[in-house]
Amino acid sequence: MSHTLNYSKKVFNKIDELWQNKTLLIMLLSAILITLPLKHSIGSLSCIVFIVVSFLKSKKADFSISSVLFFPMLLYFLMFISLIWTIDSKLTIKGLQKEILFLLIPLAFCFLSKMDRNHVDKVLKWFSFGMAGFAVFYFLKAIVRFINSGNKEVFFYHELVTLELNAIYMAVFSSLAMFYFISKKQKTVIDKTGLLILIAFIFLLSSKNIIIVDLVMIVIYYSFFDSISLRAKTIILSTVLIVSITSIIFIKPVRDRFMIEFETIFVDGSLNKTIKENQGPIYNISLKQAWNQDQFQQNDFFPGTAFRLFQIRIFNEMLQEENIFFTGFGLEAAQEKIKNKVREHNLYPNYGDFNFHNEYVQIFAELGIFGFLLVVSMLFISLRKGILNKDFIHIAFSVSMIILFLTESFLSRQRGIIFFIIFYCMFNVPTNFKEQKIEQ
Repeated sequence: MSHTLNYSKKVFNKIDELWQNKTLLIMLLSAILITLPLKHSIGSLSCIVFIVVSFLKSKKADFSISSVLFFPMLLYFLMFISLIWTIDSKLTIKGLQKEILFLLIPLAFCFLSKMDRNHVDKVLKWFSFGMAGFAVFYFLKAIVRFINSGNKEVFFYHELVTLELNAIYMAVFSSLAMFYFISKKQKTVIDKTGLLILIAFIFLLSSKNIIIVDLVMIVIYYSFFDSISLRAKTIILSTVLIVSITSIIFIKPVRDRFMIEFETIFVDGSLNKTIKENQGPIYNISLKQAWNQDQFQQNDFFPGTAFRLFQIRIFNEMLQEENIFFTGFGLEAAQEKIKNKVREHNLYPNYGDFNFHNEYVQIFAELGIFGFLLVVSMLFISLRKGILNKDFIHIAFSVSMIILFLTESFLSRQRGIIFFIIFYCMFNVPTNFKEQKIEQ
């Protein structure tokens, strides 16, 4: 019995030691982020462990709340009080359970002794290698599926990572990992390999917006953050540009996703050429039609940009028809209103199952102008702090979120919530930031 007690005491002492030197904190944060592509239950469990350990190890002297952490907690408070006016209390209660991390994660960071940039870099390192590992796994899985089926589509978009995981979300995770490897000053062979794997993975995931944002951020990095010679910068940027254009032109699934968006900017009702042979004609809806046309046909197809524009349009109609400017419909309570609009404009019924696919619109429709302003404030704070600290990865994260929120209701899914709130807290809370020099 005494032997067991002594062993337990040594274990607890070791855990306490690991917590004091931040090793356990780095492990827990890394575990949360690395498990993002796995089942939701695993992500939830990793967050629970982090929160419980943070509270158990907290000391009153360490407690500190800043405006950075106050904003997400205030957002959750607004979500909670939307129970007063919500049009669907069951959905709002369900949403509160999912969004609770906007309260608990920042609260846990309030009790942590100060992190610094070195600790953040270590989490980024493990996260980045984790995403490269997932990319290899999905490549191998696609190869096996291709051998069995002969279907080339298994290498692209949702087919590569599954619709439930979602290619866009995986592209966002992989992009931040890619920026870690790009900004690392001294790259080993393993680092360069991880970088190349992630670049290929992001292109095959075929998320147009992510690819464009990544290219812009790479140009910004080599233009303003990297200290290599002008000749080397020119060679790197030229290579990136040539490879990107070549990939978009010659990789058919990627090219098709870009071309359908480009075509629908100028052409009304073009024929969708990606349909199966046994289907009738399907017509692409242009941006002009999505914004102006009152009634649609069941065989009308909304490409990504056109559909998102239509969603903004119906939100504008809701603002004019409903008294929601200050309150919204309530957390998670806007979906039935979207379905009503889909029926009103005679869209194919399945379009009613999609949310607004725009976080700014989504939060405005659910929580009104105050929820919208809180989200915008968090993004502004994050971008401003990244610029002040001359921290490229922090800037890349903030810019990616600002652009992504235009095309995805990112904070309506557990993976999006965890990714955003963990990196938001990690980047904005730590002290002792120096100019970006990742050398680990």
